[in-house]
Amino acid sequence: MKTFNIHYRFTFPDGRQEVYDVKLDARSLDLIDNVPEILPYWANLDFHRCPICPLNIQTHPHCPLSISLAGLVASFKNILSYDKIHVDVVTPERIVSMDTSTQRGISSLMGLIIATSGCPHTSFFKPMARFHLPLGTEKETIYRASSMYLLAQYYLRKQGKTADLELNDLKEIYDNIHTVNLAIAERLRAASDEDSSVNALILLDIFAQALPYAIEDSLEEIRYFFGPFLKKNEQNNTLD
Repeated sequence: MKTFNIHYRFTFPDGRQEVYDVKLDARSLDLIDNVPEILPYWANLDFHRCPICPLNIQTHPHCPLSISLAGLVASFKNILSYDKIHVDVVTPERIVSMDTSTQRGISSLMGLIIATSGCPHTSFFKPMARFHLPLGTEKETIYRASSMYLLAQYYLRKQGKTADLELNDLKEIYDNIHTVNLAIAERLRAASDEDSSVNALILLDIFAQALPYAIEDSLEEIRYFFGPFLKKNEQNNTLD
């Protein structure tokens, strides 16, 4: 099996390190080799279950997203969210390094894991996981998510299906992600005495809440980036 690997290394001021390797199936972009030997109780499907969860407890006794996060939560269960750390992220294409807070570093890794966890509501973000941008900002996330979605609409259109150029379904996807995040936050509060994992998820959820508002505003926040395209279109219309 061909894999796509991303390596996160967290270095604390005292020199201690936490290393986390994310291994994905290169074709399906599913997480592999990520299930702990002993599953925590908070990973049971019926523990703070998401109200929109479509899974059958008979076939899925455990929440796939919670299983995927279990190792990460265990690694940082005694770490405070405001602790300062250095993060190195190694992908096949590049290395990204940054001094930041624990919660932001964990949030970046958590977003990657959530997208590839097997949760039906998060699988839409697999393309963003494949082209992972570590420690991205809110504006970068808005750009990447909307671009990803519109490329998906291009593929749908090529198949003869209706393309959603108004991004209505993307807004619904993010609304569902917000619901999932709220339920997972309750699981994480039960899993750890410290706040780093919960606050990392809250940081992710800020992005999840921001994008629907950006869509409602017609993505005006990043419209100016596309001036050359808009100007060219205006020139063509004038010539016509």
